Amino acid sequence: MSATQPVLFVSHGAPTFALDPGRPGALLNELGTKLKPRAVVVVSPHWMTRGGIAVTASQRPETIHDFGGFPAALYQLQYPVAGEPFLAAQVAARLNAAGLEAHLDTQRGLDHGAWVPLMHLFPDAEIPAIQVSMPATLTTEGAWKLGEALAPLAAEGVLILASGSLTHNLYEIRFNDTRGDVAAQAFVDWARQAVTTHDRAALVDYLRVAPNAQRAHPSSDHYLPLLVAAGAAGAEAPVTVLDGGMQHGVLSMESYLFGEVSA
Repeated sequence: MSATQPVLFVSHGAPTFALDPGRPGALLNELGTKLKPRAVVVVSPHWMTRGGIAVTASQRPETIHDFGGFPAALYQLQYPVAGEPFLAAQVAARLNAAGLEAHLDTQRGLDHGAWVPLMHLFPDAEIPAIQVSMPATLTTEGAWKLGEALAPLAAEGVLILASGSLTHNLYEIRFNDTRGDVAAQAFVDWARQAVTTHDRAALVDYLRVAPNAQRAHPSSDHYLPLLVAAGAAGAEAPVTVLDGGMQHGVLSMESYLFGEVSA
């Protein structure tokens, strides 16, 4: 049986992260060489569902290219990872037992919020992966509780990967701008402090207490995975910052590893 796994929050950036990994991709690749999970459970804001939480249960999940207007090479990429239907059933049962309505989806594949970071972590696609949807009505408290419900999987050798973006203001993207926006960086600095000190109250109430919160996240969907990860990790887990910098002026690529990597 695989050793207890840490929990990972990844900022997955723009879809072009798949083709241009840069420093954040290198950080994930280096981390992936140290991680030895038996499977990965991914939460991504690019799969939001009504009528409860869905869990992928196909043997070979499709690589979903859920974006438009990007270079043709991006649509040729495939991540031929195996699914894990038995684990999917266990996850759905665990969520239902926690009072979170969940069901299996045997048709759904992995969206780019899942397969792009997985491609950098495990480029050989050798670790089975399933995806858990985010409810369309998910709140910050709900995201934390979702993480808590998934938490026991880590002790069973499963890597919990919450994929979002530490900042996500698509209205202000400036492609090829490497300088970084002052307002976005202020939010990143606040988030790093809150995450590394396990300040649950601040993280959950970010819209009221964080600097430039509404500007950093015009909608909450890409922020909520951070709370899933923090909820899954618990208050005692050491936090390692993976500083991927800022892309396109306003997209933070900062990621966090909660817990330790087993030798």
